[in-house]
Parts: sequence; C-alpha cells; structure tokens
Amino acid sequence: MSVLTRDEAQTRAQLLDVHHYGIELDVTRGDETFDSLTVIRFTARTDADTFVELKPAELRSATLDGRPLDPDTLDENRLPLKGLTAGEHELRVDAAMRYSRTGEGMHRFTDPADGETYLYTQLFMEDVQRVFAAFDQPDLKSVFELTVTAPEGWTVLANGVTEHLGDGHWKAAPTPLISTYLVAVAAGPWHSVRTEHAGLPFGLHCRRSLAPHLDADADEILDVTRACYDRYHEKFDEPYPFDSYDQAFVPEFNAGAMENPGLVTFRDEFIYRSAVTDTERQTRAMVIAHEMAHMWFGDLVTLRWWDDIWLNESFAEYMGYQTLTEATRFADTWVDFGVARKAWGYDADQRPSTHPVAPDPDAVPDTASAMLNFDGISYAKGASALRQLVAWLGEKDFLAGINTHFARHKFGNATLADFIDNLASATERDVHAWADAWLRTTGVDTLTPTLRETDGTWQLTVDRDGSRPHRIAVGAYDTVPGDDRTLTLRDRFELDVPQGDSPHTAPGRRPALLLLNDSDLGYAKIRFDTESSTTVETALSGLPDPLSRAVVWNALRDAVRDAELPAMAYIDAARTHLPHETDLALVQGVLGFAVTHVADRFLGPEQRPTALATLTDLCRDLIRRTEDGSHPGLRLIAVRHCIDVAAHPDTISAWFSEGTVPGGPELDPELRWRILGRLAVLGAVDDAVIEAELVQDPSATGQEGAARCRAALPDPEAKRAAWHAMFTTDDLSNYLFTATAQGFWQPEQADLVREYVERYWPDAVAVAERRGPAIADAAGRWAFPAHAVTADTFALGEACLRDADPIPALRRKLTDQLDDLARALRARQA
Repeated sequence: MSVLTRDEAQTRAQLLDVHHYGIELDVTRGDETFDSLTVIRFTARTDADTFVELKPAELRSATLDGRPLDPDTLDENRLPLKGLTAGEHELRVDAAMRYSRTGEGMHRFTDPADGETYLYTQLFMEDVQRVFAAFDQPDLKSVFELTVTAPEGWTVLANGVTEHLGDGHWKAAPTPLISTYLVAVAAGPWHSVRTEHAGLPFGLHCRRSLAPHLDADADEILDVTRACYDRYHEKFDEPYPFDSYDQAFVPEFNAGAMENPGLVTFRDEFIYRSAVTDTERQTRAMVIAHEMAHMWFGDLVTLRWWDDIWLNESFAEYMGYQTLTEATRFADTWVDFGVARKAWGYDADQRPSTHPVAPDPDAVPDTASAMLNFDGISYAKGASALRQLVAWLGEKDFLAGINTHFARHKFGNATLADFIDNLASATERDVHAWADAWLRTTGVDTLTPTLRETDGTWQLTVDRDGSRPHRIAVGAYDTVPGDDRTLTLRDRFELDVPQGDSPHTAPGRRPALLLLNDSDLGYAKIRFDTESSTTVETALSGLPDPLSRAVVWNALRDAVRDAELPAMAYIDAARTHLPHETDLALVQGVLGFAVTHVADRFLGPEQRPTALATLTDLCRDLIRRTEDGSHPGLRLIAVRHCIDVAAHPDTISAWFSEGTVPGGPELDPELRWRILGRLAVLGAVDDAVIEAELVQDPSATGQEGAARCRAALPDPEAKRAAWHAMFTTDDLSNYLFTATAQGFWQPEQADLVREYVERYWPDAVAVAERRGPAIADAAGRWAFPAHAVTADTFALGEACLRDADPIPALRRKLTDQLDDLARALRARQA
C-alpha cells in the first residue's frame, strides 16, 4: 500500500483548500462490509493533477464535477484526479469498505457475553482511508458532516451532537475545521450515562454487558472530567472548541485512548470488572486528563506534518499528570510517572532506534516512518523535557506562550518552530537554545557524583557522561541517630551540570546519601558514590519522600540494565525494602520489573528458582502485613504477584478451589483467570478446567483469558494450535492474538517451545505483511521469544533484520527487542 510522503503532502497542501466533507455511512449491510458515500468540496489553487486516498473492498463509482472517473484507475490506495483546473470542485466517491478486526479503520466487535455488536472508528495516520475517501493529511483541515444508517435500537456517536432522524438514520452536527484523522464514529446499543457541565452535554458510553461496572464508577470518571475541564479553562484563554464531550469505552482498542474531538475513545479495560488499586484508578484519570488536553493541543491546533507528533503527545502527557495533581484527589501522580512512564522513556532513548524528541523533518519522510515515533521518547522524554522547561520558565510565562500559540493557530496547523517562537515571545530566556539542546539530541546522559571531605567541609563534583546542560536538585540525607534504616533530609540544593571549575562545597561531614536529581525534575540516569550505595542497601525505604525513592529505584533499575549491578541484587533490594513501602505505584513498578525483566530475562535458569522463591517470600510478607484490611491496594498487588511467581501449584490451586485468598480478597474474574494462567504454565490444569471457567465467564475478557491459558499449557498439541492460530489462520482479533502470544512463551517451557524460536522470524514477517501494523506491533511485542536469552536467538534476529525485509512497524519492534536481548545477555554476565 502506498504511503504518503512529506513532499507529496506539501505539494497537495499548496494546491488544495478543502472546504467540506459530506459522509454517508450505512452499517446495516452485513458483517463484512459497510457502505461509504463521500462528497468532498474543495478548491484547486492552480491547474494540476493530484489524488485522493481510499482503501475499499469495492469502489463502485467516483465522479469529479459530475464527470465519471474510471474505478480501475485506483492504484493501491490512490485514485488519481487528473486535469484539475483552478477553482471549485466536487468529488463524489461511492464504495464498500471492510470492517476491521485489528482495531484499525472501522472496527467491528460482537460481545460474546450477550451477542450485541459494536462499531467504532480509529482513523489515525492512514486508517481514515479504510472508512471514507479523503485527502488524508493533517494540514488539509475541513468541516465534516456525517450521517449514519444503523440498526434499530443502536445509538450513533460522533464528533458533534447526533440526532436520530428515525428508521435508524442518524445525523451529526457539522464539525469545526479538523483534520481527517480526528473524525470519529461509534455505533451500537451503548449503555450511556449523560449529564451537562458548563452548558455542554457530557456523556459516558460502554457496552451493555459492562453497564453495572460503568455505573459503579461513573461519578468518579465524571468528577475527574469536570475537574480537568475547569482547570484547563483556568489555564487556557481559548474555550473548549467543540459542541459536546463524549467518552466512549470501546472493545479491542489498540491504544490507551484517542483524542477525537468531542468523542474520545478509550480501551474499555478502563471500565473495571474486577478490583483495582488506586494507582490504576489514577492511571485512568491521567488518561482522561491527557486526552482532554489534546482538545486544545492536537485538535484545536494540529501538527502540520507527523515529525511534530511529539508536540501533541508530550504536551498532553505533561498536562495530564500536572493537571491531575492540581485538580483532583490524585496528588502524587509524578511518582507513578517517575517509576513507570519515565523508565519507558529512558529505555527507548538508549536503543538503536532512538530519535530526537523533535526529529529532523527529513527523518520522517513518510507516514510509515512517522508511525514508528509513538514511543517512550515522544511521550515520556518529551513530557520530562516540558516539565523542566516549565520549571525553568515559570508556569506563568509557559502558559502565556501556550495561549499565544492557541490564539495564533486555532483551527489551523503549526510546527515546532511556531511553538518555540510563541514560547519565546513570553520570556527573555533563550528558548531556542533550550530546544536545540533538549529536543534535537538523542540519548540519556549519566550523572555520577564524587564526594571529598576536607577540613570540616565536604565537596561535590558531578561528572557527566553526555552533552546536555542540566539543572537538578541534589538531596543530602543523614541517617537518624540510632537507626541506620531511616533517613532525614539535611539539605536540598540546586546544581548546574556541568559545574564549571568549582565544586559545590558545604560545611560538616558528608551526608550518608547523596541523591542526584532529587525530586525527579531532571532527565538523566544517576549513579551513587560508594558510601551512598551502602546507604541505599540498608535505608532506601527510609527515604521520607516517595518521589526520592522513585529516583533511587530507577537508578537501580538502570544499573541492572547497564550490567553495572548484578540482577540478583535488585531482587534482594526489593526483598529488603518493599515490605516497608507505602506507595502503590512504587510497589507495582518494582515488583513488575523484578518479575518480568529480572527473574524472567536477566537471571539465568540456574538463578531463576532462587529469585522466584525470594519474590514469593516478599509477596507473602506483604499479604501478612495487610491482613487487617487497611491496605487493600497493597494486598491486591501482593496477591497478583504471588500468583505470577508461584513455582508450585498447591497454594494458588487452593485459592482457586475455595474462591478466595485466606483473609481476602475473594477471587474476581481477573484473579481467577490469573491463577488459571499460572496453573496452566505449571501443568496443574487441563483444557477441561479452562473450558469450565469460560462457561462461568463467557465475556470478551473471559475469551482472552481462555486463549492465554490454552496457549500456556505445557502440551505440544496446545502449542501447535496456538501457533497456528497466531501465524496461519488470520482469524484472531488483535486482542485474541495478543492473549495467545502472552500465554505461548514461558521460561519454564523453554525445551518444549525451542523449535518455535527459529520459526518465529519468518512467521512474524509473513503475518505482519499480511495483516498490517497493528498485528505487526503485537507480533513484535507479545509474540517475541523474550525468554530465549541466547546468542543464537540474537543471531537469528539480526539475520531477520538483514535479510527478511520486515515491514517498518515490525522492524522497529524487532530492533528494540534485540537491544533488550543484548542487555539481558550482558546482565547475565555481570
């Protein structure tokens, strides 16, 4: 399929002014295709040729100014428009379009719980062409007017307020000027909760089978929505630019959410069927805040080309965390950012595929390359950079620049240069130099302290491995007299790196712990001097601030990944300090890394049993600590991980049979499927038990749980069936593909699946070529043999990248996986 190049987009933007799309969709035509009739009114500025994009099942007809166009001229996804004359034109395209099962274009889902069918669009990048004909690039904004014919009893949602005209016909209010990729439709027998706020209709929508769970959380979701809406109106001069605000929680959604104007779509896992921690509720709230920020930055003002996608995502990421902290009960959001999102950015920025936050336009020559930049750099590193920028400029000047940006470019497009110029107009600081240092460079600097004591003073010198300027906070901590496991802050001061010729000097003895980047406003890996390392071993959990503890845990994580700290030392640190930890985000983040990365990859088979036993003891300690019911979130995290690291089936099998963990919690669907998955890995259940559980929970989540469990069974036939389903039939939806892949590879079954390691590479390349970017991402992320940490696996991967020509989405995933594999190999030798 042809991809759009930046040069082609610039040429077409200079030629066309697109005024209006009239789109008629008929989703009553069967299970495979829907009808799409598009009428585009536009002006050509000069005489020229151009093209419109679409990916139809059947192109029935096309006319330009009433003149028929030959459907056979459709070349892949491009319909030529030859001999355009300067002036106004009308293009009419009638086509049948295919439904998607991969979360791209018009996704169709039938709920196994009740047989109801739901549709929604995800039109990012090039996927609008799967739904209607379009001049598909972000800087050809237009007004969109949609009508939809749907089955009786359905509700149709769109970017604007929708009206039911009768007989299944729905009409949406015309949009303001928006980009093609932001058009949205969601249709089905939705369960809805509606209200009004600030004179606008607000709505929440989900599948009917999830109705009780949405109703239980509707007040919390709406409270967060209203609080963020009001806070953004305090920050931004431009009012919310659309006529309504609907939030639809949709099935089998690939991303966390999508910022469609007036109709934000979320993965419906955010409607919780089972118990969750407060950190997970905070994550949902952050995503709500993130997507609402996009209504201004991304929707009102949109990038001109995809090289500036970071502007959308970094801004929304920063605003999401900051606004949640300011406007809601979730006051410690930056701890979760530090331990989870920021680590994502650090990892991405050290891989061969790293790129600047703001890549050079020539590095994003087409839409295929642009799609690869949705990563930890565009989100987490970019947000970290903006957080530093706000601290440097001051929020008042930062918001003044942002509001100038909105005023100058509303309902239009803008570039990085526009953004920096608008910020610079609000301050005397050199924002352009900041942008060059932070947005145009790659990699993570490493900061290492050296301390010396002389004549009643101590001196600090910070060595920098890297090139960026840093202004960081430094924490000096002492142990409490008589208690070497508790730390107290002596002093926190700011330091510029590089320091120049003079070290920082302070009176007294050196502190027990010298913590660089205390408060986590900087973006750099940090190391410890020898005495501070000893203090960390004994007193990490005695640091008074969870954000400081997050900085330390990230430093230990980085040291393991860099093979500077033995992987087992991380497990030992978790065993020592997590029993005293109170912050849920830290417990979840540390245990997640300890299990998934350290035990499963960074430690060899001979050390893994010891690691699992240590983690089991840790989780049991946490469970005992929470028997009084005072910390249900901490207890839930401990129970989950106790299941995940179980080396023997007896305890968790008893929980499964009894339907409860002694002392609670009772097993909800998530915990039952989690236990069943681990029992499947251990060979303690068979397909009959899985089928019996599926009868009890026939929901979409149940179907995914059953697929995961069946793929995890230590049985050659189960492995053959799972592999066939993933790589041969093409019948699995995106979610069922992912679930099957998650179950397939297990470190305990290395011998059983050894033959599939070699088969993975050609099969992954083939399925990615057939099924496209969403499945390519899943095949590279979840179906990769991450457990097979050997030089042979690495060599097979390098040969695949060199000789097999995988599509860009898969190539990027494999490149990153192989870099992680190389790190795991080095860590095993540390």
